[in-house]
Amino acid sequence: MRKFYEMIVNHRKTVIVVFLVSIVICALCSTMVNVDYDMNDYLPDGTASTVALDTMNKEYDMSIPNARVMVSDISISDALKMKQKLSDIEGVEDVTWLDDVVDTDIPLETEDKDTIEDYYKDGNALFTVTINENSRIETVNAIRALIGDENCMAGTAVNTAVATQATNKEVKKIIFIVIPICLAVLFITSNSWIEPILLLGTIGVAILINKGSNLMFGTISFVTNAAGGVLQLAVSMDYSIFLLHRFEEMRKEGQESKEAMINALCKSTSSILSSGLTTVIGFAALILMRFKIGPDMGIAMAKAILISLITVFVLFPVLLLYFYPLIDKTRHKSLVPDFEKFGRVVIKLMIPAVLVFVILILPTNKGQQMNSFSYGSSKIFSTDTQIGRDTNKIEQTFGKSNNLVLMVPRGDLQKETELSDELHQIPEVSSILSYVDNAGAEVPMDYVDSDILNKLISKNYSRMVLTVDSDYEGEETFKLVEKIRSLGKKYYGDEYLLAGESASTYDLMDTITKDNQRVNAIAIGAVFLVLLITMKSISIPVILVLAIETAIWINLSIPYFAGNFLFYIAYLIISTVQLGATVDYAILLTSRYMEIRETLPKKETIIETMRTTTVSILTSASILTIAGVLLWKISTHGVLSQLGHLLARGTVLSTIIVLFVIPGMLYICDTLIRKTTVGAKFYNEKEKIIKSKVKDIREMS
Repeated sequence: MRKFYEMIVNHRKTVIVVFLVSIVICALCSTMVNVDYDMNDYLPDGTASTVALDTMNKEYDMSIPNARVMVSDISISDALKMKQKLSDIEGVEDVTWLDDVVDTDIPLETEDKDTIEDYYKDGNALFTVTINENSRIETVNAIRALIGDENCMAGTAVNTAVATQATNKEVKKIIFIVIPICLAVLFITSNSWIEPILLLGTIGVAILINKGSNLMFGTISFVTNAAGGVLQLAVSMDYSIFLLHRFEEMRKEGQESKEAMINALCKSTSSILSSGLTTVIGFAALILMRFKIGPDMGIAMAKAILISLITVFVLFPVLLLYFYPLIDKTRHKSLVPDFEKFGRVVIKLMIPAVLVFVILILPTNKGQQMNSFSYGSSKIFSTDTQIGRDTNKIEQTFGKSNNLVLMVPRGDLQKETELSDELHQIPEVSSILSYVDNAGAEVPMDYVDSDILNKLISKNYSRMVLTVDSDYEGEETFKLVEKIRSLGKKYYGDEYLLAGESASTYDLMDTITKDNQRVNAIAIGAVFLVLLITMKSISIPVILVLAIETAIWINLSIPYFAGNFLFYIAYLIISTVQLGATVDYAILLTSRYMEIRETLPKKETIIETMRTTTVSILTSASILTIAGVLLWKISTHGVLSQLGHLLARGTVLSTIIVLFVIPGMLYICDTLIRKTTVGAKFYNEKEKIIKSKVKDIREMS
């Protein structure tokens, strides 16, 4: 490695040119990366709902109804005009209303009251709209312009359109705020006014290169797009901080700048690579998920960390060598205290902290497994947002409702009638739009209007559009999906198909819950293996992984004990991200402990370790926490907001455990660590006294 670093240091201009060219190319490429906000697009190929959607798109010219539009204070005649206006909007494939199920020309009092109130109630008209997925944003905006803010719209198409527009604005806002805050943190924890600019600039280059290189994927998920840059900044900032501190240590020893940089790189390579590789592994574990948002984020973020490592090892040393004279000129008095006193506080608190830690392991592990989860997109907007308020108002007026489409092989109208009769007996099924329900099995297809017929009958399938009074997801909804599928199987074996938000969410739940244990086990095992190799110890990986995993369990058990729900995607992602991101702090502290332990007794080693590592740990943890808080507070997308909340809280918990529990575990297990670590040379006061006495005797003789 030394020869490689010498080459970097001796070819500084080449390095600068290469990175400048990369920045320009990647800046252009980043504008061409597409972002997908529809979670259903990330279901594994071959799941029942995915096959159903693909088949329906081939067989029919329209999708599943995906929006509900409520217009208040409107008469029947005006509602019919509104229906036509909605139908005329480009991107609207179909609008279903009362006139599709009853004859609105005759007095409504003669019709079934429950049927009427599914569409028209207390002067409110509820239209079921099918929006083309390729023009969701434009179509949703046009509908909003037509009905005005005083009326309501909700549904998966609306959720996706609003999320797309809001998240784009919010990501820019987060970046705009996080940069000055990170600079402020770095100004406080550094000793020069130039260092923070170099640190942030280096990671900024890495983020830009990563964003541009995402073009190789064509399209990335909204989670990767929104959280990727913030996570990369927060997670990889500590690599450059570790290198900077090593460089300053070498220079304080009197080494010339180039030699100091080469030595700093050689000495910090092991700890930085260990930190980087564990983070890469944490993200890479997501690649093994069948739910495709996992691989999407895993590949992009593993690539992001690798790019950050390359930038830190190649670009940052060159920048430091160019700017160190200016760094020296702009040095200021340290704004943070000497943490020796903090080390003495840790000595007093670490054993009680370890005891509390041990007590929390089992209940938090159990608690985080018992959370209530949301799997789909139905709860991504709170009632603080317009779409959340609209959804709540529609549900208060007309109740909870969504649509499922059951497709069965065409031809046997008698069998379809029997199936429809059984479906009508399910309490949650409020209405069915199908050939046998609306035209009747006895009516020849030649007598039915072709536009209506094409909505229900295709070349190979007959389509039944079910309106069900239920949430888009939840235990009762999932039971309903199972019940409908069992009826489909009863009449048509494996030839029936069920599509819809609830069916997709059911499959999503079934898929990602199976992913969890496998992904976590592989992430933990891989991190353990990296630590085993880099630390050359059996005991240290156990201590570090247990410490960070317990921080994760505490973080994820809090919603259970507080009675709150979790988005399963956020739960799944944070499990690996928190491990990969915060185990760095544990590695830094432990590596320095092992280094100092060679020359000092273990109590003094703890104090000196805390004195030399606390600033680096707090700097990195502060930035990661701030990034999480901003994502939590600014994002209106529930998944992203909760991911930020979990990230911020998880970082704080991991930092507390690293600063108070791990020192205690190292202290208690000191002898075990020495015996289970290859090449460990711990300071031994008794041996030193004996050697000193032997030396004195020899000198006397």
